[in-house]
Amino acid sequence: MTDVAAFHKLSPTTLADVLTRDRVMDSGIRPLWPEMPRIAGPAYPVRCAPGDNLMLHAAIYRAAPGAIIVVEAGDLDYAVAGGNVCAVAQKHGIAGFVVDGVIRDLAEARERGFPVFARGVSPIPGTKDKVGVLNGPVRCGGVDVLPGDVVVADEEGIVVVPVARLDATLTAAQARAARDVAETLESWEATHRARIEQILRDKGFDG
Repeated sequence: MTDVAAFHKLSPTTLADVLTRDRVMDSGIRPLWPEMPRIAGPAYPVRCAPGDNLMLHAAIYRAAPGAIIVVEAGDLDYAVAGGNVCAVAQKHGIAGFVVDGVIRDLAEARERGFPVFARGVSPIPGTKDKVGVLNGPVRCGGVDVLPGDVVVADEEGIVVVPVARLDATLTAAQARAARDVAETLESWEATHRARIEQILRDKGFDG
């Protein structure tokens, strides 16, 4: 069984180096308060209908401690969560939210230290009327997310590791991180310069 906690030691940058581009969310989804800590955990994906937030509000009582609730919101006009929802999620051990949409009451989430990655904020709340996807397949930030996929998010970006490839990805990323730590800047510079110069020569550039 994969040690999901081990992913917390790996940056999205390192993971992106061993995954394909389609596993990295677009840069519009970002930390909503400064110096937000890295979060890593299994995805609990939900999809909300436009103008509605019922599925996210249901998820905070169903997702396991340590999970990251990943939200495919229906629009950017209505907030899917506010201060109390963030507080209750934190109380239940949810690691954070990743929202392809907007939230409100940002100051409250910031003061509590609850990590929220989203596209922005809006003071307008959504309704609670439409049933959508609860812990099922969603698309968030251009990435297909399944229950149990591992999400790693920090100021460098958001990466989603497929549940079917957790072991292989973890091994490859740990090896990459170890190589990076062992390499000196001088060694990196020498290798990098030689590579750049070779590419330029191959392209006929002699400047």
